[in-house]
Amino acid sequence: MKRLLNTLYVLTEDSYLSKQGETICVHVGGAEKIRVPVHTLESILCFGNTTVSTPLIAFCGEKGIGLAFYSDQGRFYGRIEGPVRGNVLLRTKQYSAASTEQALLMAKNFVATKIANGRNILLRSARDSNNHEADSKLKKAAQKIAYLSSQLATAENHDQIRGIEGIVANRYFAVFDCMVKVNKEDFYFEKRSKRPPMDRVNALLSFLYMLLANDIRSALEGVGLDPAVGFLHAMRPGRPSLALDIMEELRAPLCDRLALALIKLKQVQGDGFELTPTAVRMTEETRKTVITAWQKRKMDEITHPFLEEKMPIGLIPHIQSQLLARYLRGDLDSYPPFYWK
Repeated sequence: MKRLLNTLYVLTEDSYLSKQGETICVHVGGAEKIRVPVHTLESILCFGNTTVSTPLIAFCGEKGIGLAFYSDQGRFYGRIEGPVRGNVLLRTKQYSAASTEQALLMAKNFVATKIANGRNILLRSARDSNNHEADSKLKKAAQKIAYLSSQLATAENHDQIRGIEGIVANRYFAVFDCMVKVNKEDFYFEKRSKRPPMDRVNALLSFLYMLLANDIRSALEGVGLDPAVGFLHAMRPGRPSLALDIMEELRAPLCDRLALALIKLKQVQGDGFELTPTAVRMTEETRKTVITAWQKRKMDEITHPFLEEKMPIGLIPHIQSQLLARYLRGDLDSYPPFYWK
């Protein structure tokens, strides 16, 4: 089984990254802050104004370490990659599947899992609620999105499937505020707003989704699949469509649950966000808190529903990528999605 390696998150403004032997060094203001052995790293994520030396870029490409750049709030700028890895025959099968009826079945699979996992989160939150009104809203929303599974089974094209997925997302987020049970003055949720996030909860969700998307993209590249060629999301230049497909399975159990836990346990506070007329942004300290919680969460163990083996949560993107590759090769009759229990 794949070993769960670390991700280096560089959050401090004006950081400088360089190569020193078999280690990666981070300097701030000329002073060395940290030195990390390369064999422990899977990827490096740089936020804000960060400079990377040319020898380090070459080193990361040679060692297969992902190097990605984001704004200070997590907006993706770009990614530096080394030579293309993976089996060309596997990618050929992926491209072929994306243009056949197989893509329609896969798209239904991803949305069906999104429905099941989202419903699970809603019902779990309803059970834990002391508010009868909120409890009722959550149960009704869970019932409504479960009904959409029957419509999904009869969908005839991608437009219909995407339409159902959009309705599911709208009904899920329409009651998301009912799952936020503490500090409602600061952490209220009216609707999903992405670019830019317009409240603290949306800022938190968007940041976690960005972290998950990076992990899935790296996992897909690791098994030799092309992250840009998906089955549900439309293919566009620069869009990691396949990573977004797999994200539909994992958003609710991995990101939404963590966001709600951070608020409930008061690990994030209202003053850890900067409010402007056009957006809400996390402070550097809050980003560090969220990343620490994300890394810790990835170390928690679960039993995989298909493999029936215990593994760290952080390996789920890699396992799902491997299962997808096995399906495309013909080793599995169908792709086994990740159902959260």
